[in-house]
Amino acid sequence: MTKSKIILLAGTLAVYSRCMICTCEASDVEIINLRCEYLKNPLGIDVSQPRLSWVMESKQRGQKQTAYRLLVASSSKKLKDNIGDLWDSGKCKSDNSIHIAYGGKKLQPRIRCFWKVRVWDKDGEKSAWSKSAMWSTGLFMTSEPSKEMIAELKAKWIGAGPDSSFKENPWLRKSFEIADKPEDSFAYVASIGFHELFVNGMKVGENVLSPCISDLSKRVRYVTYDITQYLNKGTNTIAFWLGPGWSKWDHFKVKNKPLIMAEIDVKLPGGSSKQLLTDETWKIHPSSSSLLGPWKVGRFGGEIIDARKHISDWNTVEFDDSKWATASAYVQKLKLSAEKIEPNRKVTAIEPIGIEEMTTNVYRVDMGWNFTGWTEIALRGKPGKKVSLSFSERENMENVYEMRSECILDDRGKGVFRNRFNYSVGRWITINGLSHKPDLVDIKGYLVRNNYRRVGKFKCSNELLTQIYDTVLWTYESLIHSGYVVDCPHRERRGYGGDAHATMDMALNNYGMEAFFTKWIEDWRDVQKPNGDLPYTAPTYDGGGGPAWSGICVTLPWVMYERYADLRVLENTYSTMQRWIAFLDTKTGKNILAKWGGKWDFLGDWVPPGKDQGDDRVDEYSTLFFNNCYYLYNVQIVAGIAKLLGKPEEAKAYRKKADDIRKAIHKKFFNPKNNTYANGDQLYLALPLFVGVTPEELRQPVMKALENEILIAKKGHIDTGIHGTSFLLKMLTGIDRNDLIFQMASKTNYPGWGHMLNNGATTIWEQWDGENSRLHSSFLSIGSWFIEGVAGIQPDPLQPGYKHFVIKPGVVGDLTWASGELDSIHGKIVSDWKIENNKFIVNITVPANTTATVYVPAKKETDVTEGRLAASEAKGVKFLRLENERAVFAVGSGCYRFTSKQFERKAEQKGGLYGVQ
Repeated sequence: MTKSKIILLAGTLAVYSRCMICTCEASDVEIINLRCEYLKNPLGIDVSQPRLSWVMESKQRGQKQTAYRLLVASSSKKLKDNIGDLWDSGKCKSDNSIHIAYGGKKLQPRIRCFWKVRVWDKDGEKSAWSKSAMWSTGLFMTSEPSKEMIAELKAKWIGAGPDSSFKENPWLRKSFEIADKPEDSFAYVASIGFHELFVNGMKVGENVLSPCISDLSKRVRYVTYDITQYLNKGTNTIAFWLGPGWSKWDHFKVKNKPLIMAEIDVKLPGGSSKQLLTDETWKIHPSSSSLLGPWKVGRFGGEIIDARKHISDWNTVEFDDSKWATASAYVQKLKLSAEKIEPNRKVTAIEPIGIEEMTTNVYRVDMGWNFTGWTEIALRGKPGKKVSLSFSERENMENVYEMRSECILDDRGKGVFRNRFNYSVGRWITINGLSHKPDLVDIKGYLVRNNYRRVGKFKCSNELLTQIYDTVLWTYESLIHSGYVVDCPHRERRGYGGDAHATMDMALNNYGMEAFFTKWIEDWRDVQKPNGDLPYTAPTYDGGGGPAWSGICVTLPWVMYERYADLRVLENTYSTMQRWIAFLDTKTGKNILAKWGGKWDFLGDWVPPGKDQGDDRVDEYSTLFFNNCYYLYNVQIVAGIAKLLGKPEEAKAYRKKADDIRKAIHKKFFNPKNNTYANGDQLYLALPLFVGVTPEELRQPVMKALENEILIAKKGHIDTGIHGTSFLLKMLTGIDRNDLIFQMASKTNYPGWGHMLNNGATTIWEQWDGENSRLHSSFLSIGSWFIEGVAGIQPDPLQPGYKHFVIKPGVVGDLTWASGELDSIHGKIVSDWKIENNKFIVNITVPANTTATVYVPAKKETDVTEGRLAASEAKGVKFLRLENERAVFAVGSGCYRFTSKQFERKAEQKGGLYGVQ
């Protein structure tokens, strides 16, 4: 892979008991990572009972929480004095440290809430107080925590007049007076399109492309800014720079865009306050930038920067805006909801690795990596000259998917192209119109995405596997921004549910996606049709798909529960799931789902090897089988959710439905002559095993057919598309057949990930053969296997949120060592194993307040030591059983080093069969 220099820039209900207060304090426990609604010190939380979480750290083995006490105060001083005037929970006996719902006084809008927590450990000793954390409330609250908040502002929507000659990317500003330096000040800003906020000439914060995307035909999100430190005594100027962004998307049918609505609250010393609202008195003027392109599929374009029109002090107090026009006011009947997600940021800086002159005054820059984001280039040439920039992910093409931008140089012949309200995709940039070759130091790229944190890490002795893992993650970071998952960021930019289904496990194993996915699930609820059907993308609506696309309304909330023990997301989405299943029921006959729609409906596995996006797709019979298995998969999950939510009769009905569907699928699609289903390809053997279609007595023969299909028929290569790859890898990981996955992952010829890398890929392609997009979500699901299969860190669905988990290292192929970690909602989990001198050694970390089941390769229990002791004699370790030539141990929290003597590598791994039941 081509190298370039990369610089990191940024990186259930609580159990309450009788409350009492204790005074002892001797525990070694430290409380860290305080979060409110998954976020660190969030602003504008419009939830009446926000959920609070924390992580325990301790050097002791078996350490756990037995009780907690929470304080929430209206000021930092009161909190420091241990006064919880908003809420003092008292000592509550509980081991729960996540999703503790606020239980104090009714929260008022637009206030700060300061909080901290202490816990009692396994010995009944209490910890020191945590460091303080904070959240601020949003515009309006509700007494029903499971209901979404909808806010209305007193301010007006404003923008350019309907007859104005300019409408895109305007500047708006207004000055106002305050009598003193403020004690506190928030700006609540909603925009149809993107916005940037400036106070007294300074941009507020590091956010870009705000707010995140929403269904602008129904909902606008407002962003809360803390502007206290930006304001001064006397005259102050608030300014906005607007860009149309998604308001131009045809499906939303937005008129008069872009628009802004804002309220600025200023709290002054002595208790007085002042408020500034957007209205017709604001001044407006065309800016130096505009959108290039119609914001349509394949034509998202770029931006035009006209350096001749830029006014450097347009947003300052000193600037004279008397000649500017006044803004026009508009009425918009849209839901207004808080943005509760990490904002878009410039996360990673990318430096170019080369530049060459193609023809006279035409230069091509190689950024070293294919990426999604912003470009900043200092340009020099003839005054007034238009310089064009074309972006491409293919070395032999100047431009792909109309990714273009322009910069018009000023009267000095200078200009800086810098993205603001759009982004580009590509590795190569062709610059046309300069009079000299640019310097590499004048060119910078920035990966732009939501600023979610990295939680997973992996590396191993096999360089190819490590390279695949790194490439998968780099690709994903170029796909996930603005609060939704896209298939490709240049051609379509649609939020496909199918692509999300294929990548969500990989995402949750490697990134902190809690707030991100919570927001996107809300988008899916927004787009559901009255008949229960859902489009294939959200919140963008358009695009083709099938049940495995719309069914993300079931699968995504479910994995959120598995990884974060989030019951609220299930409660909020359960009715959406019910309506979706009811819609599918209308398309069935004798418990078999029938095909519906046109060419771009009822799609199945997408672009497996040898198939394309036109007429040469997977055969209809196999597609029908796939969609019925997915239908069953959805019903099974909803049955489990109904049980969790305390709806036993509904759960029973869904289980009965699942049993009937399962039997009908097997009867219709099973081929008894060769123990296969449908056309017998890999997916159509793995999927019935995974979802439980195959009767118990036939599971081994079907598994044997799958093994033969992989190793013999396809010579160890993968032969699946987007969904098939995800299900195949998930199923094989679940039954401990990492040897088969290793065979497919280690191939360097077509089809395979290694084939892409051998052909210069720096991001994963849309199709195995490299056709269409070269930056796509199709085959990223392999990224989950490195954490779950090789490092062996696996969630336990019976104890969600990694309260209990499994560590089962995958010793496969030529691997001699592997290291993986996952910073879970309960803390960091580590699995670091190696083979050395005929010994297998694994170092593991189990976070405080959790437990784990550990599998160590061994022929007998006495072959395993922990530290210098026999494993069964070590503190915190309990021997459970021998299983498939592994010694299985139960461990409490802490750090452990297991060693298996006389270790012998096996040619292949064998395990039991597993399915979703």
